[in-house]
Amino acid sequence: MATLSNIKKPLSEELKTFQKVFRKSVKSKVPLLDVIMRYILKSKGKQLRPLFVFYSADLFGEINESTYRAATLIELMHTATLVHDDVVDDSFQRRGRFSINYLWKNKIAVLAGDYLLSKGMLLALENKEYNVLEIVSRAVSDMSEGELLQLEKARKLDISEGIYYEIIQKKTASLLASCFATGAATVTKDVAEIERMRQIGEYAGIAFQIKDDLFDFEINNKTGKPSGIDIKEKKMTLPLIYLLSKLSMLEKRKIINIVKRHNTDEKKVGWLIKRVVESGGIEYANGKMLEYKNKSLNLLKEFPDNQARQALISLIEYLTTRKK
Repeated sequence: MATLSNIKKPLSEELKTFQKVFRKSVKSKVPLLDVIMRYILKSKGKQLRPLFVFYSADLFGEINESTYRAATLIELMHTATLVHDDVVDDSFQRRGRFSINYLWKNKIAVLAGDYLLSKGMLLALENKEYNVLEIVSRAVSDMSEGELLQLEKARKLDISEGIYYEIIQKKTASLLASCFATGAATVTKDVAEIERMRQIGEYAGIAFQIKDDLFDFEINNKTGKPSGIDIKEKKMTLPLIYLLSKLSMLEKRKIINIVKRHNTDEKKVGWLIKRVVESGGIEYANGKMLEYKNKSLNLLKEFPDNQARQALISLIEYLTTRKK
């Protein structure tokens, strides 16, 4: 299976150009804002989103100036939502570094996030790329709805499997779907093809989130125990939802009580993780992850075989086999 570095290699120059465009797009004459933007730029991440945009464009033709702007727009919007998320979650770390809100406090972090959102919109509007802006704006709207739906359901923890899929489709999959759709939209005007790419990205995004759920139950090499972070944060993930679906009302209340009121009790969280594993919740979630991954790949394989298609297949495989 191809490694992420190997998948990136054919686009090494394009990724460098993307970094330049992104750096230019966030530059500010306000000294404090410029310092914050430079701090953000130091944290590259895995660059998965621009990769999906570029290879999706490459599937239909040649990567162009519009493709670079689309990748930048998505990264600006995504970074803005991360900055705002850290404020909402009161997080002090992001990608192993101090978060913006930890270093500069909430008010400045919110304003920095707003700046990133506005720069993304201006980038598209100044270049009259309304279609790309619409795709990404819909994704940001979906992400907000997904977060609010999750918060609403977190009060009672009454999340069914159907509601769970609705939350992750909006909260996680919508952004990946916009990467596929905008990449295609910078090269083709075929609405049906752009929609097909959006659907591929949505299925891949759902598989990606289920994989994240499964990390919570994997043994940590340092501690020798599963992390249980999602349970500690009162998040209802697919393996846990599966367990609850198999229990009586009395047992269900006991489990929900642990998640609600005893989520910092290591012993009780450990007991709950054991119950999830014994119920077959891990196998069930893994099966669903593979189901959505295959839905994504089957749609993608309808396109002619070329380097871009192979790279996208490898990237989707990576989403479901990564180690974190």
